[in-house]
Amino acid sequence: MFLEGLNDIDQKIIALLIENARYTYSQIAEKLGLSRVAIKNHIDELEKKGVIEGYTTILNPQKMSDAISLYFDIETRPESFREVVEILNSQDHITQLYRTTGDYHLHVHALLSSQDEMDSFLHNVMDQLPGIKHMTTNVILTRIKDIKGLRL
Repeated sequence: MFLEGLNDIDQKIIALLIENARYTYSQIAEKLGLSRVAIKNHIDELEKKGVIEGYTTILNPQKMSDAISLYFDIETRPESFREVVEILNSQDHITQLYRTTGDYHLHVHALLSSQDEMDSFLHNVMDQLPGIKHMTTNVILTRIKDIKGLRL
């Protein structure tokens, strides 16, 4: 489905890395019946092509602290769109920034460590954005399903 254009081995490697990105070359090789060197070469090529962009650890901040997750839907004036994107893109608290169709131009996720930090962020960043026609702000109460990356 999503992996058309990749050979069978690359598809199997990607499926295993999605299952567990901590698999070693040797573990993947054993599962696929190939050599460790062959697996490394395939992964190196997938990285070189940009199919695999990186590897990361995904944390659930709510399990570690009193973090507050928010999302914003923002409608901008056309002439302000690029400036708003630049401002939001420079903010460490912004975790995701999407251009969208529909009534809003941007869908933005932010993660803040406390109520005080949220108040400061809303006042000093979000309320100061230029050319905003309309913005909604929502606090995420509970993560029910949150898929990271591509799922096959």
